[in-house]
Amino acid sequence: MIIIGIAGGTGSGKTTVVKRIIESLPAGEVSVLPQDSYYKDSSHIPPEERQKINFDEPAAFDWDLLLSQLKQLREGKSIEVPTYSYLTCTRQPETVPMQPRDVVIVEGILVFSDARLRKMMDIKVFVDADADDRLIRVINRDCIERGRTPEMVVERYERVLKPMHNMYIEPAKRFADLIIPQGGNNTVAIKLLKEYIEGRINARK
Repeated sequence: MIIIGIAGGTGSGKTTVVKRIIESLPAGEVSVLPQDSYYKDSSHIPPEERQKINFDEPAAFDWDLLLSQLKQLREGKSIEVPTYSYLTCTRQPETVPMQPRDVVIVEGILVFSDARLRKMMDIKVFVDADADDRLIRVINRDCIERGRTPEMVVERYERVLKPMHNMYIEPAKRFADLIIPQGGNNTVAIKLLKEYIEGRINARK
């Protein structure tokens, strides 16, 4: 199994890069483990207080569960990936079954923040994008998918996203083996990554 970590700021284009990788490889070869699924449950916090939670710092994630399930996949075992609702800020009772594959992609803003997780990765990729581009994508996503107004998104960006990006996400570039500017639009970088993955898979057969 090859474990690939894909990090980058909110709205940087990580999801597009993952999609391009999956599309470029044979069907059924890749499983994607989204870090967003591993937010800590906040159901014990009053609903009016949940919107104040900082989702952009390492403490927001259940690292032990993520590490445990990734190890199970590496051992050839199936897992039940948790699901998380951004509307209620709570972990949901439903889970998503996932089978071990030749390639597992761990994707999220802070996947390089835990040294234990980094050690499990065969290659670490950082998806880079200009701050303005990231903000536009975040506004579009949060208004459509998470029921927020543009004003709410911009306020949260200035209060939380930008300082947390500068504190935790941007410095994580130093851990990357490959930095992809322009996200999913960088066809050259994605082609190089695809060729690397194929080479590793073929070498193990």
